[in-house]
Amino acid sequence: MIFIHFTACIILVATCNGLITHSKLLGRSVKPLLFAETVESVSNKAPEAEINRRRNLAIISHPDAGKTTVTEKLLLYGGALQQAGAVRQKAEQRGTQSDFMSIEQERGISISSTVMNFDYNGKRDFSEDTYRALAAADNSVMLIDSAKGLEPQTRKLFEVTRMRKLPLFTFCNKMDRPALSPYEIMDQIEAEFNLESFPVLWPIGDGDRFKGVLDRMENVVHLFIKSVERGGKADVQQVPMDDLETLEKLIDDKELFDKLLEDRELLDELIPPLDMDRVSAGDLTPLFFGSAMTNFGVQLFLDKFLEMGVKPATRVAVNKDASSDDVLTVSPEHEEFTGFVFKTQANMDPKHRDRLAYVRVVSGVYEKGMKVGHSRSKPNKKYNLAQAQALFGSDRSSVDVAYPGDVIGINNPGCFAIGDTLYTGSNRVAFPGIPSFSPEKFSYIRSPNPSDYKSFRKGMDQLLDEGAVQALRQRNDDGGGPLMLAAVGQLQFEVVQARLKEEYNVESIMEPLTYSLARWVNSGWDAVDKADAAGKLFGIMIVQDRWKRPVLLFRNDWKAASLADEEKYLELAPWSQPPDFES
Repeated sequence: MIFIHFTACIILVATCNGLITHSKLLGRSVKPLLFAETVESVSNKAPEAEINRRRNLAIISHPDAGKTTVTEKLLLYGGALQQAGAVRQKAEQRGTQSDFMSIEQERGISISSTVMNFDYNGKRDFSEDTYRALAAADNSVMLIDSAKGLEPQTRKLFEVTRMRKLPLFTFCNKMDRPALSPYEIMDQIEAEFNLESFPVLWPIGDGDRFKGVLDRMENVVHLFIKSVERGGKADVQQVPMDDLETLEKLIDDKELFDKLLEDRELLDELIPPLDMDRVSAGDLTPLFFGSAMTNFGVQLFLDKFLEMGVKPATRVAVNKDASSDDVLTVSPEHEEFTGFVFKTQANMDPKHRDRLAYVRVVSGVYEKGMKVGHSRSKPNKKYNLAQAQALFGSDRSSVDVAYPGDVIGINNPGCFAIGDTLYTGSNRVAFPGIPSFSPEKFSYIRSPNPSDYKSFRKGMDQLLDEGAVQALRQRNDDGGGPLMLAAVGQLQFEVVQARLKEEYNVESIMEPLTYSLARWVNSGWDAVDKADAAGKLFGIMIVQDRWKRPVLLFRNDWKAASLADEEKYLELAPWSQPPDFES
């Protein structure tokens, strides 16, 4: 999933269960957050013009639907690149800006989250390539392979966007290949998601006969001419729909011309006018067709999104110094700075072994050198944000100010975790955390060379901070015993091994385990001991997470469901969040 922010953009990896916190908070009565005056009465309020020109977009799709290619072309049309890169490039082509890790370039896939900021027609854009960023997005786009229609991973990610009530835009990609009928795609979306669609860009042909698109909002046909330069922008010829003589001549295909006229009449009769209130509520999806590979329709989509997408949104938070029912709303216009960490990454600069925390600004203004509170630390504990960085793939540049909707990279001293809130003012503000996935793959990892132990330990500590994999150990193990990794998929393990070798010069060996899911025991170790003494945990592995909290590993869903139903005092949960700590 990719998240693009027209000034900033992000993405989240979370299960549906993991977003229950958001749903519960949004279902309760809330009140505007009234920040207490500081002694200096300094306002960090963001200028309205800066808020209004920002858009966030998270791209969700099944693998190989074209996420990276779409991102590259958005960067191309946004003016951030002179030439779009290729996921699998030939010798004369440059690689993609968003897939900059060597393992991504070797395999032609997106693995790590990538952040880009760029300006386009007075708006600012940012894209991100990870599932996790949906928590920070204000809009989402569902990217569909037009030949395949809806696929399993697309369905999963749609459920997450639906729970967050995000406006959803749909882009049907790869129209340069033989594709399903656009009516068939519309029927799939409505049948499977109970979601109506409004065609904004309508295709003229597909495969080798893909001629362009009809912009139904402007009643103009855009006929595309393939760019001579590889990766360059496509030339476009615009013809008013009413100029039938010119259209027929340029389309030069009687069947496609007649079908265009028939489709326009049918759509105008059957599809009600576009209702932007329904779009904002996530009840109607604007529908676009195009081809990122040939650049057909990408710029049109970008222009339309800037018109239709919502600006940085008000978010729900809690005041941690008050009762648990003190639910607050934090709008971008609030006078205090607030933001939350949605991603961490090690070794952005391998020479310095640095660690970055990616922060989405929710309200107020970030200013270089400002001091902020941390939602999981003591209220009087402050952190100095000495500098922040704007991110563009693997490239970084210093920024002195940032506004709501922006994503900035800040130095992570080791205490910032995914889901943490940073804030100014006297109210200890906390946005709902971003839970970790319930892992499905488990494996011991070790270095075969004792002389590499220190480098292995350092590398694992920093990579684990990123959250793509989790660390588990035997009960009461303070770090000297075997390290177990837990992840959603096998690829995460391969990435850890590849990065250990490339970034830390450490070889590693993986020893897979046969368990298939984990459950955290929220009621603590006493409940685990009670169940174990009663013989209820036979065949279940008891381990602890990095915060020494109890975790049970199961070989199948049935066993986990049975234990949860029979021994409710265990309070089993499929996800976890970092605990509060005092420092």
